Amino acid sequence: MMKIVWSADAIADYEQNINYLLDEWGTKETQQFIDEVSEMLGTISEMPELFPLSDYRNVRKCVVRKQISILYRVSNKQIELVRIWNNKQNPEKLKD
Repeated sequence: MMKIVWSADAIADYEQNINYLLDEWGTKETQQFIDEVSEMLGTISEMPELFPLSDYRNVRKCVVRKQISILYRVSNKQIELVRIWNNKQNPEKLKD
């Protein structure tokens, strides 16, 4: 298993998604989302090259739900979570 390191953007994205789900959908849906992300992170940690490269240099994309993707980079020693991306957002925002 490789170590996973969260970027500041990934942490902010994750918290924003959780807050949205709590406000709009409630605890059950929020916990389901947390469990799905946790499961995907376990898979990424064990098999980091499983998911395809995205349109961004050396960044892989794991779809958690049709609305949410995990964007991450693999190095020799660790996995960096770049974003927990809401797929409805403008992809141009990723370049900021």
